[in-house]
Amino acid sequence: MDFTGIKKFPARNWRGRNLELGFLLEELHRDGLLDAEEVERGYQMGRRKNQGMLHPLVLIANLKPGDRRASARVLSLEDLTSWLAAKAGLPYQRIDPLKLEVKAITSLNLPLAYLKRFNIMPVRVSEETVVMATAEPFVEEWTKELRQVLQKKIERVIVNPLDIQRYRHEFFALAESVRGASDGRDRSSRISDFEQLVTLGRAGKLDASDQHIVHIVDWLLQYAFDQRASDIHLEPRRESGKIRFRIDGVLHHIYQVPLNVMAAVTSRIKVLGRMDVAEKRRPQDGRLKTVTPQGEEVELRLSTMPTTFGEKLVMRIFDPGALKKSFQELGFSDEELKIWRSMVEQPHGIILVTGPTGSGKTTTLYSTLRHITRPELNVCTVEDPIEIVDPNLNQMQVQPSIGVTFASGVRTLLRQDPDIIMVGEIRDLETAEIAVQASLTGHLVLSTLHTNDAASAVTRLLDLGVSDFLIQATLLGVTAQRLVRTLCPFCKEPVAVDQHFWHLLTAPWKIPPPAQFYRAVGCSECRRTGYLGRSAIFEIMHVTPALAGLITASVNLESLRHQAVSDGMRPLRLSGANAVAAGLTTPEEIFRVAPPPPEAEIGAGPR
Repeated sequence: MDFTGIKKFPARNWRGRNLELGFLLEELHRDGLLDAEEVERGYQMGRRKNQGMLHPLVLIANLKPGDRRASARVLSLEDLTSWLAAKAGLPYQRIDPLKLEVKAITSLNLPLAYLKRFNIMPVRVSEETVVMATAEPFVEEWTKELRQVLQKKIERVIVNPLDIQRYRHEFFALAESVRGASDGRDRSSRISDFEQLVTLGRAGKLDASDQHIVHIVDWLLQYAFDQRASDIHLEPRRESGKIRFRIDGVLHHIYQVPLNVMAAVTSRIKVLGRMDVAEKRRPQDGRLKTVTPQGEEVELRLSTMPTTFGEKLVMRIFDPGALKKSFQELGFSDEELKIWRSMVEQPHGIILVTGPTGSGKTTTLYSTLRHITRPELNVCTVEDPIEIVDPNLNQMQVQPSIGVTFASGVRTLLRQDPDIIMVGEIRDLETAEIAVQASLTGHLVLSTLHTNDAASAVTRLLDLGVSDFLIQATLLGVTAQRLVRTLCPFCKEPVAVDQHFWHLLTAPWKIPPPAQFYRAVGCSECRRTGYLGRSAIFEIMHVTPALAGLITASVNLESLRHQAVSDGMRPLRLSGANAVAAGLTTPEEIFRVAPPPPEAEIGAGPR
């Protein structure tokens, strides 16, 4: 909210004093942000037991006062903090934890007790200046002390008091744990992974079980959930270990730790995932379940890989809300949803979902199973691994080490009297043939393939060795999908339509342009990226009689695509263009993820 031009605090001797609730209530009332009733409620809240422990801005925000400047809006704590900054004549800043140079601010070695005493926290460090966050504009004596100790210029910014408290604890307590974990470990163990392996094997105990490492791992998981990360990367490098999060499809650097601490953290996570801690020479897979700050159970899939400098660990976080998403929340348009429902509600046949890794195929399948599962149906899955546990499904884990493969798993499921079968992925001819046989014997089979578009799934099945007449008889349809970042609703701005971009998106189909585009701007809510969250775009190929007639051993892929488009398939680029026209994303994002239309589609035009 813009508070430019607002009058600063009155000339009153508040120097060296903390803010008081009554003073802020009266100033907010004077500036027209609170009415008399809200001021009285604020006084009453301040008199309640234990309320004096909270910063007065937090107390006022807890009132949820209505914004006098904008109807149907509540003054948030960030709004009140921005107002405080304007009143005090200091810059306002919202802390983005992913942009903090944590190593630099914690290397100042400022005592945590000192930071708590004055309710401050460093947020930026340069050669000459340290920028300190505070929510007490009248308390300044600490600036002289720090100027002498650090030999740097001290600048102040006003920051949300809850953010100061939270990130000060998280990062400075984390830094103390990293130092404690590093000091308690023999750095000579970095000489070689083989020597480290032998030592662990002889010792018979885990180095990762101490209190510091437990705290680091707990912080890592909780922080990833809070930042909406989909993947956590622990990457050993030559001099140190890097921690990175993937958020909305983009990797962000989070933290840097010593290599010996990185190895101990990896070992701790391997213990939690029931993996072989001593084995570091070969890749391993595991899984663990934990709880988010909101109390929801969440599954993580673990994967290790030996690298030049040690074990790299990636944790894939599966959204606990994936099963609760409606088709509209996944990104289906009304027309696409109609086609998709007509396919998945068939009693038998094969439906395939294709796309690259991380394109949301699993979420689409799970959400579909949730919507078509009924008490009278027996729904079974065979997966590698089981990514989201659902009590309404009968789920089986692939375990090649004991002979449980996708193919043998589907054979087992066929003896379990299933109605619907979900196969995690069709990777080979054996699995494909058994899936086809299952659909021929009256079962609905859903599975995934790795292809670039929907039509290529047919040629992929032929390449695996599936007979063309079996594909004709069983394939109901194929959906290709991609995930695109959606525009941040808090800062996106309308702009004039870029005719060049629109022509590139829709040239084969000559779709009239929308009234306007929206562009990514960037704000504190979206970490200055302009995007917040992701949504899917789809290409749904429904196998019609005309299309099935083209599926032969020598099928022409371009003819297949041309017929699919003529039958109503909306290619990925066109689905992306519709998302752009609806103001959900930008042309640049569609160009980034969606392949260009093949020449065969030119002139075809969807119905």
